[in-house]
Amino acid sequence: MTTKEELLAKAAKPAEDAMRAHPFYQGKVQIAPKVPVRDVSDFSIWYTPGVAAPCRDIEANPEKSWQHTNRGNTIAVVSDGTRVLGLGDIGPEAGMPVMEGKALIFKYLGGVDAVPLCLGTKDPDLLIQTVKLLQPSFGGINLEDIAKPKCFRILDTLRAEMEIPVWHDDQQGTASVTLAGLVNALKVVGKSLDNMTLSMIGAGAANVAILRLLLAAGADPERVMMVDTKGILTRDRTGFAPDDPRAEFARTTNGEGRQGGIAESLVGTDVCIALSRPGPDTIRAEWLKAMNQDAILFACANPIPEIWPWEAADAGVRVVATGRSDFPNQVNNSLGFPGIFRGVLDVRARTITDEMAIAAAYEIAACAEEKGLSEEYIMPTMDEWDVFPREAVATALKAQEQGVARVVKSRQVLYAEAAQKIGEARKMLETMMGEGLIAPMPVD
Repeated sequence: MTTKEELLAKAAKPAEDAMRAHPFYQGKVQIAPKVPVRDVSDFSIWYTPGVAAPCRDIEANPEKSWQHTNRGNTIAVVSDGTRVLGLGDIGPEAGMPVMEGKALIFKYLGGVDAVPLCLGTKDPDLLIQTVKLLQPSFGGINLEDIAKPKCFRILDTLRAEMEIPVWHDDQQGTASVTLAGLVNALKVVGKSLDNMTLSMIGAGAANVAILRLLLAAGADPERVMMVDTKGILTRDRTGFAPDDPRAEFARTTNGEGRQGGIAESLVGTDVCIALSRPGPDTIRAEWLKAMNQDAILFACANPIPEIWPWEAADAGVRVVATGRSDFPNQVNNSLGFPGIFRGVLDVRARTITDEMAIAAAYEIAACAEEKGLSEEYIMPTMDEWDVFPREAVATALKAQEQGVARVVKSRQVLYAEAAQKIGEARKMLETMMGEGLIAPMPVD
């Protein structure tokens, strides 16, 4: 039997490996050509004088930029470094390793070219203006690790004012994969989304977006309790800023008017979704014992979950999920954003709606269900690559159905194109590793 010390050592190892590998490679992504260069004469096609012809074509019809350039497969990963995955406001330079990692996952799992851009400003209006100025060069924008409450206004403003999809992965991405995991966890324990009692620990960008998407998918707001740093949201809570989404949830959730904090919110609940302060011990085992039988816990704080999974299991929780890849049931955005953006780009969608995110979530859930659900398997893993083209198709079809796609394609064409692009990205990496163009990983 694995000891607690061995489990803790296993949890610490990724950070140790990262400190060897990052300085060795000095970055995780690079720009590579996608056209042949037989000899230097080909530059007359790709650059001057030949390039003037597609430039004039785009000038006459700006939509041609999707055909003549890589814009249709390129997104920007934009951050100001103010809320970096459990580390807080560490600044744009310190946030770059995360954005590069995001770009690597976009390419490997979605075939999407992603450019990491960490901006040297904390001013939301300047960030909004900067992203709007980037629009001609990209097919979409992935906002990342931006502190609340400004992240809400930034996302809402850019979605309303831009003609390409803008997505905040900490909000919409987290919500999509959480819905997918919850759908299957509820099937494992024999409960339903519309009849569950839910405790949400944390009222940051992630949990706000999760709750909004769960409500759109059919959860009952009166059976939900959301806990922030001051306790459970209740109808008598006031003093919220006009753009603070907690004001809406204070009015619409917690139908019984329950008072208290984390411990009180867990009493008699079926599900706990926690994206709050990293643990351990943010949630205590004795509190979990007050949940209903066959309870579900998503403890998704990074880098350390609010409670270690084995402690939650010992407390009687039946299905435990975290945000980490080294434990079963990883609920991680990486299952969502590569496939969703693949579908968005393949139909040149103008936005990403809640319905598109829900369609992707149910497709993720279906991929796992087809393989057989269990307490330790409610989500596909990132190496089950077929989930990403299927997710892309579900997203793209919903975009077409809602009239936000610039082009229309059949299910068969969408799947074939997505599978080809994702397969090519994986093959490219395998070839470069096999040919020694990417050095082997440094060892301890």
